[in-house]
Amino acid sequence: RAVGMSSPRVRVFASAQELGPALGRFVLAQAGEAVGERGRFSLAVSGGGLVPLLSAELPAAAAHQPEPPGAAWSRWILGFCDERLVPFESPDSTCGLYRKNLLSKISIPNNHVVAINPSLSVEEAADKYAEKLRELFPGDNIPVFDLLILGIGPDGHTCSLFPDHPLLQEQSKIIAPISDSPKPPPKRITMTLPLLNAARCALFVVTGESKAAVLKDILEGHSENPLPAARVQPVKGEVHWLIDEAAASKLTIKVDRASL
Repeated sequence: RAVGMSSPRVRVFASAQELGPALGRFVLAQAGEAVGERGRFSLAVSGGGLVPLLSAELPAAAAHQPEPPGAAWSRWILGFCDERLVPFESPDSTCGLYRKNLLSKISIPNNHVVAINPSLSVEEAADKYAEKLRELFPGDNIPVFDLLILGIGPDGHTCSLFPDHPLLQEQSKIIAPISDSPKPPPKRITMTLPLLNAARCALFVVTGESKAAVLKDILEGHSENPLPAARVQPVKGEVHWLIDEAAASKLTIKVDRASL
């Protein structure tokens, strides 16, 4: 059952602090379901403010459940929705930050963490990353992730897909290189819309007043040229939004203020 942007599931929390535990519970619930149905849980995460949030909330949520099926970390596969072509030690490396802040606390096997090779050219790094993903998703024409956790920029970008960028039209690659990111660092690899829209669930996490105007545009706009985040509409999956009151301040659509 496709759930398009016409019926987004939007949950609003009083603050980012209240949103955090709900995010942890949501991820573990998805993990439990995936492991129960298919024997594993494939997750791809984004960087930025999501790194400290997930690094705090996933271990905390797991600690609250005696032996949650979703916290069988050995069944998890972790990928990255986009990545900067920088060494892992760099503060700009999304994988490096997760290794330091999250993967030091939970035991996802190292060979289940799909990292780029930052020593390659950006084109080769993208191709190799796509190859690694295809190996982990044998039989899928396009890899189907159980859950993607996404953020948005004040310009409406998600992953490293920026407004009016040619990559929004990419149809054949699942991972694409970008050398002219409007946001530094310029060289990155990113999931493309065909890969994002193959997922079982896309979860956007958005907090802060600086995102309120663009969030209204994404969720309520009817532009002929939708912003990148508005184009994430999984064909056979769902889109969920966890947002705080500040980010929700301009919305007029119906939202759910009940806790998860």
